[in-house]
Amino acid sequence: MSELIEAHELILLVLGLAAFGVVGLPHVLSRQPLSYPIVFVAGGFLLFSLPLGLVQPDPIEFAEVTETLTEIGVITALMGAGLAINRVPGWKTWGSTVKLLAITMPLTIAAVAGLGWWALGLTPAAAVLLGAVLAPTDPVLASDVQVSAPTKEEDDDEVRFALTSEAGLNDGLAFPFTNLAILIALNGVAPAGWLADFLLVEVLYKLAVGLLGGVVVGRALAWGIFARRSPLPRTRDGMIALAATLISYAVTEMVGGYGFLAVFVAAVVIRNQERRHSYLEVMHQFSDQIERLLSAVILVLFGGALASGVLGYLDWRGVLVAMLIVLVIRPLAGMAGLARSPMPGRERATIAFFGIRGVGSLYYLAYASNQVEFLQVEQMWAVTSLVVLISVVIHGVTATPAMAYIDREAD
Repeated sequence: MSELIEAHELILLVLGLAAFGVVGLPHVLSRQPLSYPIVFVAGGFLLFSLPLGLVQPDPIEFAEVTETLTEIGVITALMGAGLAINRVPGWKTWGSTVKLLAITMPLTIAAVAGLGWWALGLTPAAAVLLGAVLAPTDPVLASDVQVSAPTKEEDDDEVRFALTSEAGLNDGLAFPFTNLAILIALNGVAPAGWLADFLLVEVLYKLAVGLLGGVVVGRALAWGIFARRSPLPRTRDGMIALAATLISYAVTEMVGGYGFLAVFVAAVVIRNQERRHSYLEVMHQFSDQIERLLSAVILVLFGGALASGVLGYLDWRGVLVAMLIVLVIRPLAGMAGLARSPMPGRERATIAFFGIRGVGSLYYLAYASNQVEFLQVEQMWAVTSLVVLISVVIHGVTATPAMAYIDREAD
């Protein structure tokens, strides 16, 4: 009973602190080379380091809670990202996104998996999982380098657009590779045991259903929201954004598709149904508020996980691998993906550098570890947590000056 009381009080305390910080910190830090995720992680570390008798938020011990909380955080961020994008979808207009998904993401998965197997001694299944977990960029922690809101303009600047659209789509595209790691763990390394299931089910079927589900649900919701007699826009209540998030995710998951992909696609469809409608801003603002509150809670608990010893299984090899992932592998893979892009080199370098890792990575690792028992799960949690921490600090410190520089050069 005492642990339940402590957990209840902890939840209330974290929610209160997070809500307070969410309101003020973005404004206080808007012109500073510091992001609010750094403050929340540091606050969580300090809170759980104090001798208060709080239940330690161990992501391995509480893997199911970790999965659920990060899952909700990601899908909320995906809705907000999709609603914010102002560029009309198309192969040419989304060319940089296609290159990042088709070239940068597979290169990152392969490089991280190879490094995990060779340098860390991970099993093949664990190495593939580490690659899948750390390949997608994060829609939750990247607000400083992403499109900020839906506007009446027809386009976004290339850097913010590429980072927003990449984060929106590759969280769904990481799922096939996460499930591949699970298949290998269950059936062995030999392709005969998993190749057909991976290609036909995890790639073709689930991606197709995720894409189609997003389009269908998005159009249905857009019709219900913007129909001539619909009362929703007149209420100015953005709660419909949360409804759209949950409906598109749940419906797609129920028919076996990738819900992450569906949520982002549905948001883009809704955004493009009535491009100049002011109610889009209401929906986005509500989604953004929910996202920031959830991300604040997750970051405080992540700081608590750091204080409770989630990095305890690290050695010098794990530290080196984590640094290489953030500072070498992602930037090089990003530059390779954008090598033939017509955008200026400074913009390509910025997009390549800001491959932010965060809540999505924590979700995928929690999800996979709840599906099957990986032998080296503690080591994977340690490396993943360090990668997220490095990303939060380095990208958080550099985001504001980097984007200010890009904006100045564009004027």
